[in-house]
Amino acid sequence: MISSKQFNKEINSIIANAIREDVGEGDHSSLACIPEDATGTAKLLVKDTGIIAGVAFAVQVFDYVDPGLTVEVKITDGSPVKPGDICFYVSGNSQSILKAERLVLNAMQRMSAIATKTNTYVSLLKGTNTQILDTRKTTPGIRALEKWAVTIGGGENHRFALYDMIMLKDNHIDFCGGVIKAIEVTKEYLKNNNLDLKIIVEARDFEEIEQILSTTGVYRILIDNFNYQDTRKAVEIIGDTCLTESSGGITLETISQYAACGVDYISSGALTHSVHNMDLSLKAT
Repeated sequence: MISSKQFNKEINSIIANAIREDVGEGDHSSLACIPEDATGTAKLLVKDTGIIAGVAFAVQVFDYVDPGLTVEVKITDGSPVKPGDICFYVSGNSQSILKAERLVLNAMQRMSAIATKTNTYVSLLKGTNTQILDTRKTTPGIRALEKWAVTIGGGENHRFALYDMIMLKDNHIDFCGGVIKAIEVTKEYLKNNNLDLKIIVEARDFEEIEQILSTTGVYRILIDNFNYQDTRKAVEIIGDTCLTESSGGITLETISQYAACGVDYISSGALTHSVHNMDLSLKAT
């Protein structure tokens, strides 16, 4: 996993790029009709039901746009919300508030949707030893925000990117010439480059599971697109040799059954790629 320093760097980069994209040479709408020294207060109004996420990010955005802005947080990240709730008040220069408005809303609406969906998955896993993971199926450029939202919703992050974990999937295995060869050359690569990265290997059938188990150094086996019966059998075969992960079309309707098979993790791209934004507004008070 990436360090907190690297994660914060990603967040700062997202803010800087988003403001560059949205403001450009200036917010001419505000510059045209609002005096430069005008001040005011706005509230973040919830118009939907779910788990709020992105409040801490909003505070960072306001500080980036104008360190003179003051944010009074009323509802923190991870809290359940309903229509009419007010998450925070932001006070200060009116032009600065409007400059930050769209980035704050865009981010919070999507982050809250992801946190809400993740929380629903987590609730279905209560009473099991299975944990929900996100994937790299994220929106280009804002992966850090979406993975942040997953953790706010109670889920866990899979690898952040291609550089912080080894994941040998079907194409790697086929291009390399087989699962055993892929594992062995990977371990040699890590040794030669003095890298300490965990190795996850995808298995498409029981034969590949047996081949993976015949080697050493694998942190987790990805049991991909197996049905319930075969997943349960795969978990029994793997035992305590390494951790297990299920993936492949697992939905809200099927996640409980896969958890009942005894897998340690279930990964779902739907946490980040298939959500409906929460309805939020920033309104002057």
